[in-house]
Amino acid sequence: MSVDAKTVKRIGRLARIRIEEHEVAAYQQELNAILGFVEQLGELDVAGVEPITSVMPMTLRLRDDVVSDGSYPEQIVANAPLSEDNFFMVPKMIE
Repeated sequence: MSVDAKTVKRIGRLARIRIEEHEVAAYQQELNAILGFVEQLGELDVAGVEPITSVMPMTLRLRDDVVSDGSYPEQIVANAPLSEDNFFMVPKMIE
C-alpha cells in the first residue's frame, strides 16, 4: 500500500494538523515507511504463538472488597469548611 500526497493532506486535515505544501513529501515518505513495516509484520508466521498481554508472567494483586467507614472520619472532614457529626455541611441551594 502506498500513500499519495492527497492522502497525506487528508490525514493532516482529519488529525487537525497543518501540513505545509513543502512538508507533504516528507510526511508521505514517513507514512509509506510505516506502512511498509506493518506489511512486513503481516508476513511473519505466528501460527503457534499464543496471544499475550505482557512478556513477564504476572497476576493482578487484588485486595478484599470490604465496605468500611475508613476508620478515621475526623481526619476526612478536618479540612471541610463546615462539618457536623463527621458529615460535610453544604449551604442549601434550593428553597
